[in-house]
Amino acid sequence: MARFTVNSYRFDPYRNFKFKIKWDNQYVAGLHKCSALQKTTEMLEWREAGDPSTSRKLPGKTTYAAITLEAGVTHDTAFEAWANLVNNFQGDAAMSLRNFRKDITIDVFNLAGQKVLSYNVYRCWVAEYQALPELDAAGNMVMIQTIKLENEGWERDTAVVEPTER
Repeated sequence: MARFTVNSYRFDPYRNFKFKIKWDNQYVAGLHKCSALQKTTEMLEWREAGDPSTSRKLPGKTTYAAITLEAGVTHDTAFEAWANLVNNFQGDAAMSLRNFRKDITIDVFNLAGQKVLSYNVYRCWVAEYQALPELDAAGNMVMIQTIKLENEGWERDTAVVEPTER
């Protein structure tokens, strides 16, 4: 069976380093890393009274893991502005719970820069925000800021189809 329907000669899977994340209809600048999309469905064990030696396994509640985004520290305030909608250092009066949830889109591109996959993640909000990493006068690493997004589910955008490769 072919792994790719349009490019049946292709064998190699997509790479994980060409991606963009969009919220408020704009791509987020300077992203370095995005954690995996993961969901887990609990297992419920159920036994019938007339059949005590056998139990059945049923699907239970599904939960979606938080998504962590990392970006290099610049003068872009997108992470901080979103985090401040949920928890503002100025106190409760400065918080805005009106727009603290956002839908985001994760787009994945092939080596030619063509969009090959897209996932929509729903009702995200910032649960953790790290403005600066540990600072080290003896180091030479890039400063990374981090947000952890709780979400209420995601789905693949099936309108994005496999492009014809050049």
